[in-house]
Amino acid sequence: MDTLERMTPVEASSSNAAGFIENLTFDELAVGDTAHLVRTVTQSDIELFANVSGDMNPTHLDASYADATMIHGIVAHGMLGGSLFSSVLGTLLPGPGTVYLGQNLRFHHPVKPGDTLTARVVVRELNAALCSVVLDCRCTNQHGIEVISGTAEVTAPTEKVRRQRVILPEISVVHHAAYTTLLRRAAGRPAVPTAIVHPCDQGSLQGALEAAAAGFIEPILVGPEAKIRAVAEAGGLDIGGVPIVGTEHSHAAAEVAVALARDGKVKALMKGSLHTDELMHAVMQRESRMRTKRRISHAYVMLLASSERLLIISDGAINIAPTLEDKVDIVQNAIDLAIALGVAVPKVAILSAVETVTPQIPSTIDAAALCKMADRGQIRGGVVDGPLAFDNAISAAAALTKGIASAVAGHPDILIVPNLEAGNMLAKQMTFSGGADAAGMVLGAAVPIILTSRADSLRTRLASCAVAALAARPGG
Repeated sequence: MDTLERMTPVEASSSNAAGFIENLTFDELAVGDTAHLVRTVTQSDIELFANVSGDMNPTHLDASYADATMIHGIVAHGMLGGSLFSSVLGTLLPGPGTVYLGQNLRFHHPVKPGDTLTARVVVRELNAALCSVVLDCRCTNQHGIEVISGTAEVTAPTEKVRRQRVILPEISVVHHAAYTTLLRRAAGRPAVPTAIVHPCDQGSLQGALEAAAAGFIEPILVGPEAKIRAVAEAGGLDIGGVPIVGTEHSHAAAEVAVALARDGKVKALMKGSLHTDELMHAVMQRESRMRTKRRISHAYVMLLASSERLLIISDGAINIAPTLEDKVDIVQNAIDLAIALGVAVPKVAILSAVETVTPQIPSTIDAAALCKMADRGQIRGGVVDGPLAFDNAISAAAALTKGIASAVAGHPDILIVPNLEAGNMLAKQMTFSGGADAAGMVLGAAVPIILTSRADSLRTRLASCAVAALAARPGG
């Protein structure tokens, strides 16, 4: 709530009129003029300021510190003190056109989320030669306790300004809780020896090094050594102490990395800057002994910004048009991964265009068969339902509207798509339009294979390594 307390001259009474913002010129000001603004502090206020300022002091952001210190520091006081006074001066007294010259503030008591602050300014001195104004500043909380006091100096406007109020966009803090939970869970496991295959661009090399620093992997760099060192030097990356197995080119890097996995020297593979088919060709060779009784499949582990739960989408990168037999392994691979990631009994939604079994849509027939196979124990460890259209798979309200009674609908841990095109588009839509992080993993091989894209961010690469750390050593 903004309030201008002096009502003369007459124009001042309309300066806070709904929809408009208006100033007082220097000539209209008098000693004793006062205005105030009331604001309730939220945790989001503090977190937003921390992101803008880069001040990540745990005193302001960590609940364990906040309990003890009541967020007594630069973020809470600097933002909610200095900026509140700035808001009063810039919008009320003197108002638009004011130039802030400086302030001298003292912080007397702590501020915490939930406190309601009243920031008040009073004109103390007027300097006609410079059109400058000195104002006393006082901020109190809901108990009337003074938390901040001091002075501010401004240059007051000399011309009247009346403008339409700007309607600011709503801003919210997204915590990416699923991402944070994944990283914390992986941090409790031993680092996994991992061959980084042809890390000859900055993204793949830096991603591997950051995952190593986080304790998720122990990297072995496999590829042309001169190229790897040149990338490290150009990017200012320290690869001292990181083993390098030199190869002539990317094809050889894939073969050597797979041999390291076959011989038990590494427990995971991570794609670098080579093409996916180069790496997977080496994996699929009979002599590599990377094949298991399961069909190899791919899973995107989606870490949604709006949810604390992760969501697995399969298959969006390996199996182009999977048969029913292929889908059995795709589903089982995804269930096993979800369990390794901490989901006790994964809920699996088999997607199609509709939620009814329709002979003209083959994916609905496959979905019905997969559900029955799960009932008969041919697929184990999860609850399987389908066919489900995407809306009623992901939304309990949509499922209820359509009369679908299901333990899966609205609460899936896994989405099984009809084909590669659907899975790839769905995952990338969630990433690029929905702000999700997508960790990529190849399943069903003798070791987890981290399959990142050249477009992946460092956040995504780090998440992929965290998934691999959990998949390589489930339960411990």
